[in-house]
Amino acid sequence: MSKKNGLIIAAATVLTGCVVLTTNVMADKKGFHFKPIDASASSADWNAAAPWKLPKGFSQSLVSGEAALNIYDYPTWTDRSSGNDEPQNNDWHDMNVVNETGKQAGRFMYRTHEVRGVETGGAVSVVDLKTGETKLLAQDVSWTALDGIRWTEWGTVVFAEETTGGRFFEIQLNEDMMSAAAIIDRPAVGRLAHEGIDLDADGNVYVVDEFRGRTSRCGDIAPCGGGIYKFVPNSYGDLSAGNLYVLGIKSNTRRDGIGQGEWLGPIDAENARIAGSEVGGQSYQRPEDLEIIGDTLYVAITEGPRDEYGKEYYEGRVIAINLNILHVTNFVKAGVNVPVEIGRPGDADFQSGFDSVDNLAESPDGQLVMIEDNIPSDIWFAKTKANKWGAAKKVRLFASLRDPGAEGTGIYFSPNDPNTLYVNIQHSAMDDGDGTWAIRKMGKPDDD
Repeated sequence: MSKKNGLIIAAATVLTGCVVLTTNVMADKKGFHFKPIDASASSADWNAAAPWKLPKGFSQSLVSGEAALNIYDYPTWTDRSSGNDEPQNNDWHDMNVVNETGKQAGRFMYRTHEVRGVETGGAVSVVDLKTGETKLLAQDVSWTALDGIRWTEWGTVVFAEETTGGRFFEIQLNEDMMSAAAIIDRPAVGRLAHEGIDLDADGNVYVVDEFRGRTSRCGDIAPCGGGIYKFVPNSYGDLSAGNLYVLGIKSNTRRDGIGQGEWLGPIDAENARIAGSEVGGQSYQRPEDLEIIGDTLYVAITEGPRDEYGKEYYEGRVIAINLNILHVTNFVKAGVNVPVEIGRPGDADFQSGFDSVDNLAESPDGQLVMIEDNIPSDIWFAKTKANKWGAAKKVRLFASLRDPGAEGTGIYFSPNDPNTLYVNIQHSAMDDGDGTWAIRKMGKPDDD
């Protein structure tokens, strides 16, 4: 291994022994159609070789798991935050992205690993989707809880940490696309508990602070944090300098944080949570991911606000922000346009529903895809056409995870492969069961 800028740039490579995917997949212009499944999956039906309950006409296969690359296989390790010895046998594959532009666009998948406090530090891995080759792209002892990851139009990978005051990094790749030439901290984008990342056509970067902003304090400031931020670089493609803004809601008298928005700032990027709260940034309860589709920014708010007894008013939602006029609405919300989840599969009177939405993605035909941080972890599709109140008119249950110990995360469609939805499984109940899965549409799709 070689060291560069204090970062370990790994050269070790492991082969999966099979070709995972070619990049010349015929595009299906009709979209990712399906007939919704009848209910969330039961862990009693768990099959480690086929962990997802899927609609008819879809297949599932492991792209790259811990058999191909096992980064964190320690009998015990010392948690730096607690000092306790803990087992660490899962790689916690978190978010995915491919090289979306360039000569070999769509061939290489980059993944963050969300482990916390591990002595060897957080990691980013890469998979050659054509050959199946999987390797460690970079690792650093100071990294922890790596989460969001995106490709930029100027040909780099950005990723960030989910801890309070977390950093935002940019990877400049070598020509082979599987090794890092440099990894640069970009503090101007904001020190936050980063999870979701997205960029618009002008090179602006949108990020969230994954914090329980409605029920948390920052010293004397309450509510605090849990904001949505926009970084405007001084120059396109240069994340070293620019201004950071936080979303505020004008005359906000509702706990939902919807209504007419405005970008407030610029604020102090080094102290973004407190600085954003001090200027009137809207606090949400654990915003975790965001996705731009057309002129709308969708944000997953994993939890609902709580009453004085600590009970949630509702189990999370997705809000929609019109980037032209900055009007904010509830786009998907349990009890409004999707069922409330009651109990667990196998319980008497169980009802599948929307609970703890986490990650977002855009489908090939422009639908919003949502996955839950929940057991069972469900995947939903929402058409972006909304009613007069801004709520999606059609939300459907696509898939559900049977693994009793796991959640799904990192949903992603490569622009070069519209027939495949990539999704990760993390903290699986199976030993070395974490990994990236491909859910593929086979043949003629069912009509939706």
